[in-house]
Amino acid sequence: MPVLEHGDVRIRYDEHGTGFPVLLFAPGGQQSSVGFWERAPWNPIEHLSPHYRVIAMDQRNAGGSTAPVSASDGWHSYMEDHLALLDALGIEKCHLLGMCIGGPFIAQLAESVPDRIGAAVVLQTIGLDGNRDLFHGTFDAWAARLADQHPEADANDWKGFRSNLYDGPHILYSVADDVVPRLTTPMLAFLGNDEAHPANASRFLAAHAPNTQLVEQWKEPEHHAAARSAIEAFLADHTPAS
Repeated sequence: MPVLEHGDVRIRYDEHGTGFPVLLFAPGGQQSSVGFWERAPWNPIEHLSPHYRVIAMDQRNAGGSTAPVSASDGWHSYMEDHLALLDALGIEKCHLLGMCIGGPFIAQLAESVPDRIGAAVVLQTIGLDGNRDLFHGTFDAWAARLADQHPEADANDWKGFRSNLYDGPHILYSVADDVVPRLTTPMLAFLGNDEAHPANASRFLAAHAPNTQLVEQWKEPEHHAAARSAIEAFLADHTPAS
């Protein structure tokens, strides 16, 4: 897989297919990396690459990507990586598709650079719903595994990074609740149904972001084909004519 270097950050990514670009954000929390798509109910690399230029990436300090860690890191750090990758690939506008932690990534991009997004698919976003301890725990476990690889970071750096991600009061974490009604990007949201991906977060996005549709049934095998067709039709509807 090729690697993008910007500053001290190295982002490993891969491309599949041709056509209008789709940037993917894999599930896995802080471990979000391309391999997680193989475990998902639906693999967008496999199903979208015959029709789109699909870009899959390992997030910083996941998979083959690396970055320094500091107390000032947060959602903005990930967005800087996403925009650096799009710029390096010469992509002015693309669709987004993300699962799990991909929800906050998409929300922040939709707030910050809406002109660069055609449409977005949000599969069971993470969100705040009495579950902050869960996200603290998963972050801490991830940090403990990486600590020896980051001599530049002390306990306060890891704590600050975690706080910037998960200590805010907002349901989607990366954007304020009162920002969501101003997210005009067309979105297709798929309902979450567990502690890390609470239904409350998906419903909040669908209820308040004005151009968002909600799909409630999609995880069970009998719904896979319909869900895949819904994604394909949604992206096609919002893809500029070549």
